[in-house]
Amino acid sequence: MAIDNESFELLLASVQRFTRERLMPAEDAVEENDEVPADIVEDMKEMGLFGLSIPEEYGGIGLSMSQECRVAYEIGHTSLAFRSVFGTNVGIGSQGILMDGTEAQKQEILPRVATGELILSFALTEPDAGSDSAAVKTRGELVKDGDGDHYLLNGSKRFITNAPRAGAFTLMARTDGPGAGGISAFVVPADAKGLSLGKPDKKMGQRGTKTCDVILDNVRVPAANIIGGKPGQGFKTAMKVLDRGRLHISAVACGMAQRILNESVAYARERKQFGKRIGDFQLVQAMLADSQAELYAGWSMVQDCALRYDAKPAGRSDPDVSMRASCCKLFCTEMVGRVADRGVQVHGGAGYINEYPVERFYRDVRLLRLYEGTTQIQQLIIGRELVGRD
Repeated sequence: MAIDNESFELLLASVQRFTRERLMPAEDAVEENDEVPADIVEDMKEMGLFGLSIPEEYGGIGLSMSQECRVAYEIGHTSLAFRSVFGTNVGIGSQGILMDGTEAQKQEILPRVATGELILSFALTEPDAGSDSAAVKTRGELVKDGDGDHYLLNGSKRFITNAPRAGAFTLMARTDGPGAGGISAFVVPADAKGLSLGKPDKKMGQRGTKTCDVILDNVRVPAANIIGGKPGQGFKTAMKVLDRGRLHISAVACGMAQRILNESVAYARERKQFGKRIGDFQLVQAMLADSQAELYAGWSMVQDCALRYDAKPAGRSDPDVSMRASCCKLFCTEMVGRVADRGVQVHGGAGYINEYPVERFYRDVRLLRLYEGTTQIQQLIIGRELVGRD
């Protein structure tokens, strides 16, 4: 799946211009109001950003992984709240349906996701099931009656991105015994009776992004809402989805690292101490050089892995690609944290003042090492794959 190069380059140029002319000027307002302006969200819909990864046959643009990463890199140059608005539609919210859903589910749901009419949120994490995602406790009890087979869902989900905006959730619940094989993936409407939201989370950074708990109290969902129509496949679906999501996040991390480096270089050229630009001092140059080298390494990793992802059969897991995606997630999200730290250091005291973007970005990028698999989980995935090889 990909679009032709000419069409893609036009799209990429539009995204670059939109990021520079519309999103960057709005960063301060998002930080102050903790909200992405509605007119910007509408512009995102008109540009097709909600359907970047959804095939054209379902109303999306149909980018390949490599193309999606290049767009994510550009969007990564600005506040991460903007990407968050459409991020779950492009990634973890929709991809489970695209990869494992029935044709009827795809036809019904994906066109509305691609336009942004429907915001899909991914609900896996729970109070007692974070990194141990196979420990899901939310229950789905099968009930057979005159209205047809359905499930009653009970439990709670935590830190669910875009939950306050969502029209539906891709939600994991235990329909059978313990372990990964007992988990099923459901499409659950946000207005289902018995579904409620917790209070919005107050986070360290990424103001303008929306997360909260999702509480399920005897939520009735038709059995037909199981993704793919087969119980017990939910954990496998979630893991396949996360490969793509980790590459997307890695590309975003590289884009943000580039923005922070740009801000740091500009400051080093302008700020003077001891009668000369601070950028002329070798120790400042060393910090900039380290950031440039690490950014180059990370972005090279992402582009290579994205090509490998595109080369494998669509919808199938490949242990080697999964391992490399984890390498990207581990390195790039740690890398941008180091770049942000150096960015603050180059700015000196000014870097600790919120008038400068690097102060905000320093807080924002910290989350990248946590969601869609912590650094430590990526280490486990990589190590397990290496040791398990023949």
